[in-house]
Amino acid sequence: MRIISTERSQVLAARISEKLGVPLVETKFARFPDGEMHLRCGELDDETLIVSSVVNNDMFVQTLLAIDAADRSRKTLVVPYLGYSRQDRQFAPGEPVSARAVARALSNGIERAFAVNIHDPGVLDYFGVPAYDITIAPAIGGYVGDLRLKDPLILAPDEGATEFAAGVAAVGGWDCDHLEKTRLSGEEVRIAPKTIDAGGREVVIVDDIISTGGTLATAACMLREQGAASIHAACVHGVLASGAYTRLRAAGISSVVSSDTYENASSFISAANAIATAIRDDAHR
Repeated sequence: MRIISTERSQVLAARISEKLGVPLVETKFARFPDGEMHLRCGELDDETLIVSSVVNNDMFVQTLLAIDAADRSRKTLVVPYLGYSRQDRQFAPGEPVSARAVARALSNGIERAFAVNIHDPGVLDYFGVPAYDITIAPAIGGYVGDLRLKDPLILAPDEGATEFAAGVAAVGGWDCDHLEKTRLSGEEVRIAPKTIDAGGREVVIVDDIISTGGTLATAACMLREQGAASIHAACVHGVLASGAYTRLRAAGISSVVSSDTYENASSFISAANAIATAIRDDAHR
């Protein structure tokens, strides 16, 4: 086996290479004068692991090109962040099911696929090959442990993320709850933990993705008003669009971290170990 990656997944691919003890093959990226993308891989083996987060349209095209470049080998696709997966059903007549369209396209030429903490696991059913979801909740829990917080309270931003938050909290046996929005009047709402008082607690809000961070910033302000000693945020996919990082820090969140599924300056947590373990385990099925 050898590993190749697209441009926005180079760091994660190198870390997976180290964990698996598998060579990482150099891939060169360029553009033709008309803007079309081009890539060229070094020498491949009879099995190729392609690591590519679809963080934008260019990375989607690069993924397709990488799959085709490894045409003479058996291919496994690791797509840590799967763009277009939010449009997982037709919300209005005439709309595409974008997640289905992307999954179908990525399925051509590969034998299996892996994603990391995909928002809706049902999206994996759109792949035409076996597709699996990997959770890195334990890795995020490990990071929380490294913060050396005193009796932290792990919070999910909503009830739907409670299972993920519980996986993080299980690492240290910490308290876990989810935030609940209560409308007090036509103009006033209250966001607070459903059952556990945040007063005096060091709080860590965890989620699969932070996009614009608007709701999280509002929640942080309210938690501060409720007496939280400190507030931290950790997620799998740090999209951090539209000034999200500064918005969250300005709201009083002491630290904002994410994983290398979406590589940026906040990527202090790695998905490499979880991905390598899943690939090894699948090989022995």
